[in-house]
Amino acid sequence: MLKIYTGSCHCGAVRFEAGIDLAQGTNKCNCSICSKSRAWFSFVPGQALRLLQGAEAQTEYRWTPPGKPEPFLHFFFCRTCGVRTYASGDHPSFGGLFYAIAIAALDEVDADELAAAPVQYIDGRHNRFDQAPEDTRLL
Repeated sequence: MLKIYTGSCHCGAVRFEAGIDLAQGTNKCNCSICSKSRAWFSFVPGQALRLLQGAEAQTEYRWTPPGKPEPFLHFFFCRTCGVRTYASGDHPSFGGLFYAIAIAALDEVDADELAAAPVQYIDGRHNRFDQAPEDTRLL
């Protein structure tokens, strides 16, 4: 069921709301940035995220993977406390503009709801986005 969740960075400078259906699943990836930050996220379409405050408090990180012509995701985080709140991308396979909402940035989300949300593991390290990596223990 689609539900509107609020989220924020640690210091509260950045606040957002997003329509997410946790029952549809969440994602953990083994690419270099996701594994280093222990990212846990949920993909939502572009219209499902609304920044409530803090556009000026955010900074953006873009990384172009080797062999790619440009960055696929733009990672946004608070310039004060460093918490990553979401990433954005624009790709036809996702229906255009989309966001990857950081599950850890959601406020007051029910622990039972999160525990029940299916987790899809993604082998981003080997560009096999439709497959789980062989080892998911540390994701």
